[in-house]
Amino acid sequence: MARVSGVEIPDNKKLKIALTYIYGIGQTTAEQIVDELNLDGDVRLKELSESDITKLRTHIDANYEVEGELKQKVFRNVKRLKDTRSYRGIRHKLGLPVRGQRTRVNARTRKGRALPVGGLKIKVSKT
Repeated sequence: MARVSGVEIPDNKKLKIALTYIYGIGQTTAEQIVDELNLDGDVRLKELSESDITKLRTHIDANYEVEGELKQKVFRNVKRLKDTRSYRGIRHKLGLPVRGQRTRVNARTRKGRALPVGGLKIKVSKT
């Protein structure tokens, strides 16, 4: 397995797909990287030479924010929204959808499981 940006990339995957295992690199970015380095995206990672892997590693480290660096940036952005008490920050803090989705019947992923609201207590009278 090749190690790029602190991530073990699977050898048996094609290069374009293997790059998407890195946080911050999707399919479009993976295709751009392959094109910039003049590599074949349909070649398996284990078939690449060591110099190609080194070239790939240095290119990603120099030109893209990935993994921990990107996660910290996203965390700081959300924290800034919370600290300024913006609408989006409040939605993040409350665990509700942030981008205008409806919450009356959906949003189970953000809100969590539906909880019953005060069920009726049945009094049993002894007669």
